[in-house]
Amino acid sequence: MRQAGCGGDAKRTRQRCKLRAALFLMCAGVGALGLAGCASKVIEPAAGLPPRYPDFLYPAVPDGTGSADAVALLERGWRFLQAGDLQSAERAFSLALKSSPSFYPAETGLGYVRLTNRAYDAALGAFDAVLKRSDAYVPALVGRGDALLGASRPREAIGSFERALVRDPSLGEVRRRVEVVRLRLLQDALGGARRAADAGDYGAARRAYQEAIDASPDSAFLYRDLAGVDRLAGDINAALEHLKKAADLDPSDTGTWIQMGDLLESRQDFEAAVAAYARAEQLEPGGAATERLGKLKRRAALTNLPVELQRVPELGQATRGDLAALLGTRLARLIEQAPQREAVVITDIGGHWAAAWIHEVTRAGLMDVYSNHEFQPAVPLRRADLAAVASRVLQVIGRAEPRRFQEWQRGRPAIADVDPGNLNYAAAALVVTAGVMPLLDGGAFLPARPASGAEALDVLGRLEVLSR
Repeated sequence: MRQAGCGGDAKRTRQRCKLRAALFLMCAGVGALGLAGCASKVIEPAAGLPPRYPDFLYPAVPDGTGSADAVALLERGWRFLQAGDLQSAERAFSLALKSSPSFYPAETGLGYVRLTNRAYDAALGAFDAVLKRSDAYVPALVGRGDALLGASRPREAIGSFERALVRDPSLGEVRRRVEVVRLRLLQDALGGARRAADAGDYGAARRAYQEAIDASPDSAFLYRDLAGVDRLAGDINAALEHLKKAADLDPSDTGTWIQMGDLLESRQDFEAAVAAYARAEQLEPGGAATERLGKLKRRAALTNLPVELQRVPELGQATRGDLAALLGTRLARLIEQAPQREAVVITDIGGHWAAAWIHEVTRAGLMDVYSNHEFQPAVPLRRADLAAVASRVLQVIGRAEPRRFQEWQRGRPAIADVDPGNLNYAAAALVVTAGVMPLLDGGAFLPARPASGAEALDVLGRLEVLSR
């Protein structure tokens, strides 16, 4: 028995019959879809309601894709999805696919339905099936990224989102999602890296920092922190490479340059270390780099000087020759400013390691040659000798600052073992008042006490500060 309205054998008639049969079944099982012939059973979503899932990307229909009926079902299904009627949405998308099996926008819609049900694996299956047909279909790429996030696969999610952004850079919400995911990955990796470093597991800490860098490759501080772990692990070369990368990304970070200078200094690459500290000082004048730079310059200078001078700080008693060499290296600029005497013949310094500096300081009047034309560089240095030389340096400084020098001269400190009538009093009073040499226990100066190399260096350091 033929169904009413479906008589005849023509091909067109048979097609009409099939369509009416499909519509009849749809009306019976999906009355809310409201196609022609089913108007009495339509339950449309209420108009004007805000979308339930505003972050979902509508599966736009590419030109030439799907039949008119399939497109209508896709639109109907999307309205049901955004109204929260997931069952009706799924049926509409399924019918669209049944009418046009290659209509991948409808399959994308099904993926979003699975996503709302937190069926992340099923959603991934739907989106992946779509991308096999069209690997650059943006709604499926975005949906796939959301499904991967739900499945706790954030790095893969970032990859899917970024593929979508390549195709459509205007997707600001998707870009924001990528930033949020990267931040979470960064925070997790940083926490793990710091815990591992605190526990002494430097291998795990380095791996965790690398994960953080993968999540945020343009963050200079990550490379700087990784360099710190490299150094703890004893890998200085890797630490320097990571610091250079940090400096490339953020040349204005003072901490990076200081850390680089410290590493280079530890390798005794003083020239490069000075350059790094100097860059930090340019960025932050008067900061930590300034002090490090001054110390390093002095150390670098000493490193290139005779070994005898390098050993002066360790001497329990310095000599006149040691003091002349220290003056020539530490106060070279001041020596140039001092009034120059006529050169005199010095008979006992031929071949002495400090001969050049002895000539300089005697011509500048900071130290004297004895009447027999000897300098006697090996004579032990006493505190009285050191005070006499320091007082002459103060006089040179006073030429540029006369009022300051007059204040030093007016000082009359009480010195327990050197009274004002003593020949050593004027020099001792001057250096004590200027803060260059301190009084010792009981307010004594102890002029005859041997002056150590460290004490001589300390006095010259104070003079150097006053001369600036």
